[in-house]
Amino acid sequence: MTTPADVHDVRDPEQPGRLLTIERDALIPLLRGRAEEDFARPVAACPGWTVRDVLAHCSSALTRVAEGRFEAGVFSPESNDQDIAEREDWSNGRVVDELERGMSEAGPLIAGAGGKLDGLALGEWVHAGDVREALGEPGAYGGAGLPDALALLARITRERGHVPLHADLDDLDEPLRLGESDGERPPGRFIGDGPTLLRLYTGRSAGEATYELAGVEVKELNIFG
Repeated sequence: MTTPADVHDVRDPEQPGRLLTIERDALIPLLRGRAEEDFARPVAACPGWTVRDVLAHCSSALTRVAEGRFEAGVFSPESNDQDIAEREDWSNGRVVDELERGMSEAGPLIAGAGGKLDGLALGEWVHAGDVREALGEPGAYGGAGLPDALALLARITRERGHVPLHADLDDLDEPLRLGESDGERPPGRFIGDGPTLLRLYTGRSAGEATYELAGVEVKELNIFG
């Protein structure tokens, strides 16, 4: 697959919704087939949260998008905990139902927000990777949504003036340019695969993955830090 770096300068308004739809089609059937006790598994990337907690957080965030509820403090740790607590009495199936509905309906709303909510779609996709990993499923932070996730990550880091980085990825034919150079600091360099790059940019452990990183520290990459 080929994705020229400069393509990421232009926003594709359909991209966040497409990413959610791709992940919905993979994740929801997986969740429907899991035993109830699997929803109580801890999620390493989200200390203190179980699989169910992560799913409740994701479903509530998408419901907020659908309802346009973005009060002060939304998505803060306190707000997230409250959203999860509000679903405490729900069955696991009801939480999954809400998540499926949100992943199906949020795309057009995110597209119409002019880019303000694009990061939320990426966050939902990353949390799906957290859940996959907690359940011991292969392909965490990868799969069919990876090209859109990488493109979205590249554009978000550029728009935010993030530390510049050139990534030579096993998954792409062309280098991926992330962040924005200020003309003073030369871009860092990453060599490895796409899922590992996404892990580093979202504060997840790279585990035993093999990669090279030069000219920038891992802690500088985290877009959620």
